[in-house]
Amino acid sequence: MSLSAAKAIQLEEQYGAHNYHPLPVVLTKGEGVYVWDTDSKRYFDFLSAYSAVNQGHCHPKIVNALVEQSKRLALTSRAFYNDKLGESERYIAQTFGFDKVLLMNSGAEAVETAIKICRRWGYEKKKIAEDQALIIVCDQNFHGRTTTIISFSSDQGAKRAFGPYTAGFIQIPYNDITALAEVLSQHTNIVGFLVEPIQGEAGVNVPDDDYLQACKDLCAEHNVLLIADEIQTGIARTGKLLASCGNCSCEDRHCSRTPQVKPDVLILGKAISGGAYPVSAVLANDAIMEVITPGSHGSTYGGNPVASVVAIAALEVIKEEKLAQNAFDLGVYFREQLQSVIAQSPLIERVRGKGLLNAIVIADQPESETAWNLCLLMKENGLLAKPTHGNIIRFAPPLVITKAQIDECIGIIAQSIFEYQKTWQPQQ
Repeated sequence: MSLSAAKAIQLEEQYGAHNYHPLPVVLTKGEGVYVWDTDSKRYFDFLSAYSAVNQGHCHPKIVNALVEQSKRLALTSRAFYNDKLGESERYIAQTFGFDKVLLMNSGAEAVETAIKICRRWGYEKKKIAEDQALIIVCDQNFHGRTTTIISFSSDQGAKRAFGPYTAGFIQIPYNDITALAEVLSQHTNIVGFLVEPIQGEAGVNVPDDDYLQACKDLCAEHNVLLIADEIQTGIARTGKLLASCGNCSCEDRHCSRTPQVKPDVLILGKAISGGAYPVSAVLANDAIMEVITPGSHGSTYGGNPVASVVAIAALEVIKEEKLAQNAFDLGVYFREQLQSVIAQSPLIERVRGKGLLNAIVIADQPESETAWNLCLLMKENGLLAKPTHGNIIRFAPPLVITKAQIDECIGIIAQSIFEYQKTWQPQQ
């Protein structure tokens, strides 16, 4: 028997570390674009576990792969070969056009792995002096919460009082190619540039159309690795298989709107698992990946048989159900419809995004409660979303959503906005 909502929340408050601030809703079931709470109320999920369930909740093909493999062999560690890892590595590598893939578990692990690969490549291939390698990052980035990663974070909530911090990173403004060029010209010991093709956690910051191509060109000129963190933007979320790279499963017309940039190192997570089992991956070609040798990096669970079959199933669903194309088409429609709502409301400044990764910017101060209160109202009206960076609300439904469902969700969002603005007083 399911716990009551009040009891479930009480138990988390009493026995769990308070490292999240959830909306006051207790979920007990999910299917496709929907989730249900303990009172059997149904909601549209417009967060998708931060884009981990692009294929929809409890997709039967992914769940079946997990269940069947779990009954056969779940874990060996990498001390032995298993009969699923190589097959999965081949499928992932060929899908994204790289020679090699290194499977891990969480997104943060994959970012840490990419940093290690980049640094060792710098020492062994670029011949940087030991312990002198530098990696460029962007302000307002979000790459995870390990000690190394928060060392170059702009988010003081994630960073404060966790020092001393890891050295070796230079931070520059996002979407500023001049800043990148200047830093590259000033330092000879730079080995990598770590960047999100779209900054999701920062509020769906979309760069200029030529930004990634310009980054790629500059990195190539200076013999620096371009590292694309596509943990949130990858796996069809933005209307292409990847936001950065042209190896996509949608029609060519969907890819022509932005440059086709292939990074030197690609980081994947979240939806490569379909939300069913932790899987992340780092991909690169042989000349880069060969710096990883036995004993230099590892994970007990990384590359386990369950993760291997789940990753294949998750990617197959994306291709078979043409979810990149669906994300592109419905993303354009969603932004157009929201724009008409915004035109009637002083509460919302603008909508931005690509594919089905979108956000609205609230016309209030980041420290105000407006975005949070609007999310609470949308919850009451049957749609779950969450603020990010104070006055921004991200909208990222599962990519299996239909046009009819999008229309219903736009109605809920519009209803909530118009209802809230009747009593809204912007914070001065």
